[in-house]
Amino acid sequence: MGNNSYTQLASDLVGLVGGRDNIISVTNCMTRLRFVLKDENAAKTDEIKAIKDVKGVVRQGGQYQIIIGTHVNAVITDVRKEAGITEGEEKPDMKLLKEGNLFDRIFKIISGCIMPMIGVMVASGMIKGLLAVLTTAKVLEAADGTYLILYAAANSIMYFLPVIVGFNAGKVFGCNQFITAIIGASLIYPDILAAQTAGTALTFLKIPVTLINYSGSLLPVVAASWVASKIEKGAKKVVPQMLQLFFVPTIVLMITVPLSYLVIGPVMTYVSNCLSAGVMFIFNHVPVLGGVLFGAFWQLIVLLGLHSAFIPVLMNNLFTLGSDPVNAVLGLTVWALAGVSLGYALRTKDKEKKSLGFGNLVSCLFGITEPTIYSIALPNFKLFIAAFVGGGVGGGIMAGLGGRMYSFIGDGIFRFPAMINPKGLDISFYGFAVCAAISFVISAVLAFILAGEDTNKADGSK
Repeated sequence: MGNNSYTQLASDLVGLVGGRDNIISVTNCMTRLRFVLKDENAAKTDEIKAIKDVKGVVRQGGQYQIIIGTHVNAVITDVRKEAGITEGEEKPDMKLLKEGNLFDRIFKIISGCIMPMIGVMVASGMIKGLLAVLTTAKVLEAADGTYLILYAAANSIMYFLPVIVGFNAGKVFGCNQFITAIIGASLIYPDILAAQTAGTALTFLKIPVTLINYSGSLLPVVAASWVASKIEKGAKKVVPQMLQLFFVPTIVLMITVPLSYLVIGPVMTYVSNCLSAGVMFIFNHVPVLGGVLFGAFWQLIVLLGLHSAFIPVLMNNLFTLGSDPVNAVLGLTVWALAGVSLGYALRTKDKEKKSLGFGNLVSCLFGITEPTIYSIALPNFKLFIAAFVGGGVGGGIMAGLGGRMYSFIGDGIFRFPAMINPKGLDISFYGFAVCAAISFVISAVLAFILAGEDTNKADGSK
């Protein structure tokens, strides 16, 4: 599709969601346009779904999401032009934070703090995977300057995560982003980290400080940024406007940073550890069951919008434990859907549907499953069941083998570098390769069998 077609598509979409006056903001992920609308009921969902280039519509997390496909990055440019929205000038959408119950709002906030840095996190994981391959092959040594410089590029986002998340959180909460970034930086200040490492006791105004290494932490700086936003708003009400430039940041930092060390950080660290402990209990005591359940139904969980609840757990596992058995299993669900795409493509006789199946297979191999879900699996739910079975079998085996994911990275073929243990290739890598093949083959065979009757009927066969 060329850019002229995107212009027409953008015009149609903006009109059908209620016009530019009904649009608060529009962003995108890898496959979806994510609108925040003043009135979602004004959107003509059935007409939007009827557009050829639209693969589906999802209402989730206060957003009206239109599934376009992997070319969504090109589409959103014309959508923003049609809607009269300039990228980067959108204000933080507080509607997203206020809608839904407390549980939903918390995970919307966390998602808003994480999503802007996903691309860089994936890049970090890919570099780490490459370094693991090079050291395993004895091309590089961990003490080499080349290794150290590339590892700095790869690991900095993890080490300085509180700074980056703090900056994102400032936008989410409508606070000065440099203030919240500095709060994150204060949590990993070298002298205090050195005191923590040495076991030195510190006090603040004679109050004992619980020293924790916050590098790679997520929830403490998110909570601290929320507190900072409240203090900033209060300070602006009492400080004269001509003095706010200097005195408001001073007040916010002098209150929030000590609070972060004394209360916010320790409490949120405890919450993070409890969340991880709950999920890890299953994988530590009945790993096969956990692998089967997550391997089978993760894509369904994503489809229902419930996956946000697991984001803090998955990230906390990786950041605090250094590896994650849960995410090792989740990567197999992509291979199961890739198998479904292949089975469907091989069975159908219709050239357009065959092309759709093979195209979706390629998409899945590059980690994008939504085209398969919305164009193949959902219209024929038996094919989704084929993915459940393949993913469940592969997930159960992977969890039973004790496989772990070692870096945050993409899905499909890009997941393999994340499965490389920095100490060398082990069962995590080899086990994932075998289990991915198992999930792929089982789902492909089942999809080939289950798709047969429906695809033949659709093609006019008797």
